[in-house]
Amino acid sequence: MLEFKRHRRLRSSKNLRSMVRETVLKKEDLIYPIFVKEGENIKNEVSSMPGVYQISLDLLEEEIQTITDLGIVSVIVFGVPKEKDEVGTSAYCENGIVQQAIKKIKEVNNELVVIADTCLCQFTNHGHCGVIEEGIILNDPTLELLSKTAVSQAKAGADVIAPSNMMDGFVAAIRVGLDEAGFSHIPIMSYAVKYSSSFYGPFRDAAHSAPSFGDRKTYQMDPANRLEALREAKSDVLEGADFLIVKPALSYLDIIREVKDNFTYPVVAYNVSGEYSMIKGASLNGWIDEKAVVMEKLISMKRAGADLIITYFAKDVARWLSE
Repeated sequence: MLEFKRHRRLRSSKNLRSMVRETVLKKEDLIYPIFVKEGENIKNEVSSMPGVYQISLDLLEEEIQTITDLGIVSVIVFGVPKEKDEVGTSAYCENGIVQQAIKKIKEVNNELVVIADTCLCQFTNHGHCGVIEEGIILNDPTLELLSKTAVSQAKAGADVIAPSNMMDGFVAAIRVGLDEAGFSHIPIMSYAVKYSSSFYGPFRDAAHSAPSFGDRKTYQMDPANRLEALREAKSDVLEGADFLIVKPALSYLDIIREVKDNFTYPVVAYNVSGEYSMIKGASLNGWIDEKAVVMEKLISMKRAGADLIITYFAKDVARWLSE
């Protein structure tokens, strides 16, 4: 008699399949990005990201209430300031847009985990993530400003600091700054592995952060490199990181798995703007089943090793998970 394995036995019904499912996506896994813009009565849909908005502080309460009602437990805050300068002063200003947004969110829902994106690119008039001298992004002078930014965000009430600039030593500088300011309890969610990716275009529309000259390839990683990702992650762990972000996610599932296999820290996949916009565009044209594709995509990130996922689909996914 022919002998072979009957793998289909465990697929015969919906309930049986759910019982043996290896990877599960939960609302608690989701982190929703928010773009807060200076001004009043502003709700601007990002043209390249249907369903994603820049909102002003006066409309933030309604947005946070919606997020809370959906069961999402964490947001990451990005600021869109009115004024910019060469060193991104409004990034670390006590009354900067991110600082004001953090305070407002905490007033509405103090239990929501508020993550502050800690970078300069949205606040500099040149759009780069650091101090510029003769067209060169200077590493060490930038660290001082990043530390000041992190401390100001912690003072505003941020629960987690998420530095995204990819300067060498940025985690160490921020950890020292936070500790010296009395915030040793605040964790750092490092953008440990951030590639110089073509998938960031729509985000730059949302955050008004496109560089005015050149590109970011001298500080963000080459998409061809794998071992470098592990070196970057190891450095951040040694410097005091508490979470490790891999960005982007979909084209870097292998990197998510390697980071997860090599480090015992929570791994965060950033499902970036370009990944969002491709699915939204195809869905609006009727080419794909949006819900099915999004859920499959996020499950792939969890299966690759991500513990948490930053995604613009968070509100939609939370609704689908409740159905």
